[in-house]
Amino acid sequence: MAAIACPTMEALESVGTVDHPVPGRRRRVAFVTNFCSHYRIKPFELLARDYDVDYYFFSDGGEWYWRKEHGVKRGAFRHTYLPGVRIGNTRISVQLPAALLAGQYDVFVKCINGRFALPVTYAIARMTRKPFVLWTGIWTRIDTKFHRIGFPIVQHMYRNADAVVVYGEHVRRYLEGEGVASPRIFLARQAVDNALYRRYVGDDERCALRCRLGIEADQPVVLYVGRLTAIKGLRHLLEGFRAVTDPRSVLVLAGEGEQGADLRALAQTLGLGARVRFTGHVSPEATTAYYALATVAVLPSVTTPEGKELWGLVVNEAFNQSVPVIATDAVGAAAGGLLQDGVNGFIVPECDAAALGVALNKIVGDDAMRRRLGDNALNTIGEWTTERMVSGFRAAIEYACAR
Repeated sequence: MAAIACPTMEALESVGTVDHPVPGRRRRVAFVTNFCSHYRIKPFELLARDYDVDYYFFSDGGEWYWRKEHGVKRGAFRHTYLPGVRIGNTRISVQLPAALLAGQYDVFVKCINGRFALPVTYAIARMTRKPFVLWTGIWTRIDTKFHRIGFPIVQHMYRNADAVVVYGEHVRRYLEGEGVASPRIFLARQAVDNALYRRYVGDDERCALRCRLGIEADQPVVLYVGRLTAIKGLRHLLEGFRAVTDPRSVLVLAGEGEQGADLRALAQTLGLGARVRFTGHVSPEATTAYYALATVAVLPSVTTPEGKELWGLVVNEAFNQSVPVIATDAVGAAAGGLLQDGVNGFIVPECDAAALGVALNKIVGDDAMRRRLGDNALNTIGEWTTERMVSGFRAAIEYACAR
């Protein structure tokens, strides 16, 4: 990112943008992002129905936050996985500039990540006099040395993008604080394919999963789904779970990661060995049965120098099975309005094991509380659809082109 200096960007800004494309022709959109995850297939397909989109994926899925078991996906949309090389944390795809210049695009859409791809896409949009739309979920300044040095460039893009698409209101508030004009910010509220996670899980499937995990039918299940890594705050979850007064309750940690061995050792140290189940990797397709088993799901993420949890789509997933969620205030889904304290779950301070324990005890063992929060969760998630998410991109693209 630091390879492009701010004075050069300022010069590019003077070029401006062009008018609408020829009437009757669908807008040509270059959409540049790292890779297609299982979460993004449906929104990418929906956007491709409205526009003539070329998706350019510049990564092989080797990011530190992405489990290789998940792989990268493809969908019913035109796309190219660009070859590249990784130098440190930077993925360089030398074919990207030529592809963007050759495509005769009406508008460029770019996600916030990509130390090479982001400035390249921005510069090409400016050089070709076409609108630039930025997509971001970041809602706090990132406190690593690289990001501190590069932030003036990122801030310049924030303020000069023709439109900015954001995960939720928490990102809007952050960007307004960074000097972005409110009319240029558009909500594309984070969503999953609700139909996939709302499927009916029958008694036989639940029973089989309980049997595999060694959980009896009457045991409450506290569930975490995701990577076993520092940003998820799982040490605090283990300590908070120790305070749950119902001795039948079981904590299921469905996932794997670099903290797996340490967390298994901590569970033993805390005397929780018999009450915690470490499942290892669980495929996205299999998680629905885990949610159907759960009394409550927990996302105890914490702030790190790399930032806060941008969203936490496991909240969306759990809600589709009428499962209330406890999350910390470092989780985007809580700050962004999906998770509502006391309505469809609870929000607790990050790094506060005692608060986690209190919230868990409010749900575990209280069937009336659990049903009320779960019913509200299911009602809430009905409004958080991929169709509504994509409508935010449409509004941003049309606004940017109209400028």
